[in-house]
Amino acid sequence: MADKSDFLLRIITPDRIFYENRADMVEFNTTEGEIGVLPGHIPMTVIVKPGVLYIHETGEEKKAALHAGFAEILPESVTILAEVIEWPSEINEDRAKSAMERAERRLQNKAPNTDIAKAETALQRALARIQVLK
Repeated sequence: MADKSDFLLRIITPDRIFYENRADMVEFNTTEGEIGVLPGHIPMTVIVKPGVLYIHETGEEKKAALHAGFAEILPESVTILAEVIEWPSEINEDRAKSAMERAERRLQNKAPNTDIAKAETALQRALARIQVLK
């Protein structure tokens, strides 16, 4: 029987089941701001925004770079359908720094053909990767 002090957390990508275990709390960014989910949370569905995902297990915290997707939050479970999510061990720091620099240059130059929203998202993804490595 499930303990009322935790919930089932599932994180699924198109390629794999990234995480499936019990958690005490999960924190991540949404389009409406940062959210922290505890057991018994009211049901809701949110859109994930790039950032660091924190998984709190008994006495331990895990983090990953979460890029985009949707989350279904229920009182006894949270399911995140992620386009891309990476553990720190899966991130190449040099590539993340290069991606951050490219995105910053595109945003600073503001060329007429620059997709500002795409450049901002690329910057957020690169920053999430770098933050996870710290």
